[in-house]
Amino acid sequence: METVKGKAYSKVNKKEKNRHFWKTFFSQKILYLMSLPFVLWVFVFNYLPVWGWTMAFQNFRPGRAFSEQEWVGLKHFIALLSDERFYLALRNTLAMSLLGLTIGFVVPIIFAVLLNEVRHSLFKRTVQTITYLPHFVSWVVVAGIVTKMLSTDGGIVNDLLLNFGFIDKPFQFMAEGTWFWGIVTAADLWKEMGWNAIIFLAAIAGLDSQLYEAAKVDGASRLRQMWHITLPGIRPTILVVLILNIGHLVSIGFEKQMLLGNSLVVDYSEVLELYALNYGIGLGQFSYGTAIGIFNSVVSIFLLFLANGIFKRYSNQSVM
Repeated sequence: METVKGKAYSKVNKKEKNRHFWKTFFSQKILYLMSLPFVLWVFVFNYLPVWGWTMAFQNFRPGRAFSEQEWVGLKHFIALLSDERFYLALRNTLAMSLLGLTIGFVVPIIFAVLLNEVRHSLFKRTVQTITYLPHFVSWVVVAGIVTKMLSTDGGIVNDLLLNFGFIDKPFQFMAEGTWFWGIVTAADLWKEMGWNAIIFLAAIAGLDSQLYEAAKVDGASRLRQMWHITLPGIRPTILVVLILNIGHLVSIGFEKQMLLGNSLVVDYSEVLELYALNYGIGLGQFSYGTAIGIFNSVVSIFLLFLANGIFKRYSNQSVM
């Protein structure tokens, strides 16, 4: 008897949930209609292209129908893992990613905390504007500026080093592979530092001002307030941004490397995405290029879930 009652209650509960769902859906139908274009955009440009991953398992030939393509299984992935250039590109990718993750992640936090301590509003707004603007400058322009500054013919960096006696003749920064990672990291930091600090400034603005007032009453210096109130207060934001950045360790783009690199530093400038572009588009090896792209995506997803799991377990912070 109790089993029958339980089943009847379950059915009633299910019907009630369905009724509640449709009631909520129709009450918010305008919101769903407004979000529909964005859902379609994500589906068309993010999910539909996944069908192209099938090329990695074929000897893809343009102009042939899908049914006419030759299936080769994991051939391209095996070739990828046997290619020395792949490991060189992976090394460069990880090196520049880790430099960006340490310097390019920590500096905006420090900048946001220090800028928050500025009490002169006009000066603060001026600094914010100046540091935000480089984000809107294209990498083509940034690469031109960096190249000109480091040029051996009238470059400001070489001129300063010569005038102060640090070097005897102009140094070819753009021809030295060992300098390339540092140049890219410095250029990226200059371009994105102010923009990346916005999210931390927003998090700081949301902190309770009474905490600072209480700290002042207790005689805490501004440095101690930053260390014991500001940084712990924005810790959740820092962890979320860090998790997302870890997920992009092997997907750093190729614009910076392609524009700042040259044939003399190719062993230091070629990253995985540039490696995929050179083979997939440059040499017409579409299947091989797709295999590189799949490797990038799978590793990025793995790193994202790994970082999310670690932080969720030890700090109770996550993005999923």
